[in-house]
This record gives sequence, structure tokens and C-alpha cells, in this order.
Amino acid sequence: MENAYRYLAEWFEYLNDDCDYPKWSQYFIDGLGRLNAGRKGLEIGCGSGAFCRRLVQAGYAMSGADISPQMLSRAEKYAREEGRKIDFFLADAAALRTPEKYDFILAPNDVYNYLPPQKLPSAFRRAAACLEKNGIFWLDTSSTYKLCEKVADTVSADDRENVTYLSFNRRIGDRIEMDVTLFVRRKDGAFDRFDERHVQYIHREEDLVSALRGASFDVLAVEGHLGENKEKSDRLNFICRKK
Repeated sequence: MENAYRYLAEWFEYLNDDCDYPKWSQYFIDGLGRLNAGRKGLEIGCGSGAFCRRLVQAGYAMSGADISPQMLSRAEKYAREEGRKIDFFLADAAALRTPEKYDFILAPNDVYNYLPPQKLPSAFRRAAACLEKNGIFWLDTSSTYKLCEKVADTVSADDRENVTYLSFNRRIGDRIEMDVTLFVRRKDGAFDRFDERHVQYIHREEDLVSALRGASFDVLAVEGHLGENKEKSDRLNFICRKK
């Protein structure tokens, strides 16, 4: 990722205030309970830590890993402000190593879309190595439908009083390249401009299932966002158990 989240990190939760983190987190909490997943979890690609904070509030012991130092800085700040004890550490999902094993791993909000297809098998094996036997691995991806039909070759914009977000999105083969620009208001009323690039890969459901099975996971379910029907859902959840 070329500078991805270097500047966006500060504004990420603010600009995503419409995604309903409490409801989304409860979806995971309810599902983990049904699966008897245990209480010790890791979130890969934790970003600013919104899911970690919600799960800690619900009684889970959480750690969070992310490739962006700026995101981790925000995560630590927000957790400290809420009085949540969470261990955050720098890690790449493609080369994940942890000093301990977990009952479950969550990877929500497009983490594996940032990895090219050839890196998925080894990335999933690394996730498996960080889990206890029978541990739960729950990831989601932006669906092919969303990336190809709703994001590719579009412009996204969010204009607010103190920040304006623009994303110019184009499809190139198996990926979507997103050139993101932020205009951030200074105290004197002028705006500073910041640019970064995000690249998300288009992963087909059958390819993800095959890679997960190859990494010694049983794929228990594939469902849409918050459990909805996966047809034309913006997001696919892959709920797996380590063999």
C-alpha cells in the first residue's frame, strides 16, 4: 500500500460514522457466542480499533494488529480515552507472526482485499498458525459485486466542514486503484491537501474458499454483510474453523 492510511487514519472513524460500528460489532459478538469461540481474540487489520474496543466492552480479551503505524496510534489513543486495555502491535497480514495463540481471529473491513491473490494462501496459513486448535477465523472482503459494479471507475466524495474526502477509483485488471485526496481545514481556515493511494484486489468467493481450505480451515458459512443474503451484498463474510 502506497502511503495508505498515512493521512486518512486521523479521519477514518469520523468519515465512517455511517457504518454503525455498534451494530456491526454486535454481529461478531453474537456469532462468536454461537460458535463457542472462546474469549481471547486478535483482530488483524484493526485500524483505529473500533471493533476491538466494542469486543473488550463485551468481555473479550482483545489484541489488535495493523500494518499502518498511524492507524495504530489512533487505536491506542481511542482505547486509552475509553479506558480499554488492548494490546496493539504492528504486523502485516501477509507475514503474520504472533508470540501467542488465540481462540479466534477477526479480519473485518476489507483486510484481505489489500493482498494480491498469490499472497492469500500463505497469509491464511499464517493466520491458522496463530490460532488454537478449533479456533475461529472470521474475515470479510468487499464482494466482487461491490468492487466491480459500485466502485470501479467512479468518484467517491464526502464533503464536511473540516475535511473533504475524494477517491478516484479505476479498475485495472484484477484490482481497483483508489487515488484518495483529503483537504483538511487548518486553524486559520485554509486547507492542507494530502494524497495517498489504496489498491484493493477483486477476490472471487470460490478462490477464497479454496485458499482457506488449503490452509486447513473448514469453511462453516459464507454470508453477506451482517448475515444478509450474500447475493449482491457489498461484503462477504467467511466464517471458518481451524482443523
